[in-house]
Amino acid sequence: MVWSRGGLGNRSVLFVVFLGCLLLPVVYLITPLLSFADYAIPLWVRCSGVAVMIAALGLFWRAHRDLDRNWSVTLEIRDGHELVTTGIYRRIRHPMYAAIWLFSLAQAMLLENWVAGPAAVASFAVLYARRVPHEERMMRDYFGAAYDAYAANTGRLFPKLRMRRS
Repeated sequence: MVWSRGGLGNRSVLFVVFLGCLLLPVVYLITPLLSFADYAIPLWVRCSGVAVMIAALGLFWRAHRDLDRNWSVTLEIRDGHELVTTGIYRRIRHPMYAAIWLFSLAQAMLLENWVAGPAAVASFAVLYARRVPHEERMMRDYFGAAYDAYAANTGRLFPKLRMRRS
């Protein structure tokens, strides 16, 4: 059995992310079509962008590794799916989304173009706003109280700060 959410709307948003994260940057890099929107980025911003991109790729790899067979490009839970609460998921509920936010920021820091640079941030913002509420509802529906307890102890994109009591 497969629990699924999203349907055509989810696929449409994934296509928008494809445009912003891949197609527009490739068009910018290999054609002059977007040259009307070029500008100069200081070297320190580009170097910082490389560091952010490396962090994004590392976080994305770690999230995939920790999810293993529980990952799906679409919003679905298959037979045998488990609630992953170990590895990076011990502290962050959505490390892949955090990684894509970092990737999007890095793209804006690396591509010297007002269209291609921020396109990933804009397109991923649409996906994130639409998808995360559906995904969390699906997880609550399937895993119940276990997911509620997990969500109460983890941050969505960043580790939750804990206040020490004396």
